[in-house]
Amino acid sequence: MRSLHVELDGPVHYADFGGSGRPLVLVHGLGGSHLNWLAVGPRLAERHRVLAVDLGGHGRTPSGLRDASVRANRRLLGRFLEKVVGERAVLVGNSMGGFLAIAEAAREPERVSGLVLVAPAVPLARGARLDARVLALFAGLALPFVGTALIRRRARRGPEQSVRDLLALCCVDPSRIAADVLEAHVALARERAMHGAAVGDDFLSAARSLTVALARRAQFFERVRAVKAPALIVQGANDRLVRVEAARALAAARPDWRLEVLDDVGHVPQLEAPERFLAVVEPWLAAPTT
Repeated sequence: MRSLHVELDGPVHYADFGGSGRPLVLVHGLGGSHLNWLAVGPRLAERHRVLAVDLGGHGRTPSGLRDASVRANRRLLGRFLEKVVGERAVLVGNSMGGFLAIAEAAREPERVSGLVLVAPAVPLARGARLDARVLALFAGLALPFVGTALIRRRARRGPEQSVRDLLALCCVDPSRIAADVLEAHVALARERAMHGAAVGDDFLSAARSLTVALARRAQFFERVRAVKAPALIVQGANDRLVRVEAARALAAARPDWRLEVLDDVGHVPQLEAPERFLAVVEPWLAAPTT
């Protein structure tokens, strides 16, 4: 994996896993980075050109003159596809990255040949309930003073514990994550901690803008209907952040898209169950229809 930068209205970091053939662009979720794909990127690169971008305010990409909102990061993703990839690509997006992949495919269909939506951030399904812990977290983040206090408390816990806390929320069993992958996440968290309050501000900006965007249910599904590319939805059955009912509602809105539900898996299947993730994704990518 090579660590590279490109200038797109400010420096943008991305990981190049190598490979050749049809490009895959891997897009992480809220609070994530290119490292979220470390367990699957090398295998995907055996048959594809694989790039993992750090969104603005995440990983090693500063928000800078941009901001970390979903609107700004949709533009960043579009610029990355245009300037770095240079041809139609499959977008593989986890959580917020899945939301951005849908938005980009709807807005710039000529740049996207397919979508792999990994526990994509989608509106709550009608009648479904959020996990109590998740509801409390996002309700707190939405409040001006409470959100800032939550971010400061998280920072005081230190990089290693913050990573472990996040993975405990995202996974059914965080111990399934390979030790070297976990250590890479901790090392990057230590690196980011050196940037101080800007890291927390960017996280809040991204979280609040995503919450607002998901509240606009009609607009979201209008985008979904506008997407021309084929899609595979990979969903953990025990995801606390994006409930399986929401993934089923997305699949119902697009019956031509395929839904695969992985039992006993949470919000980051590519980290928690990489072999099972690849067993679903690789055949879909190889199918003639994609």
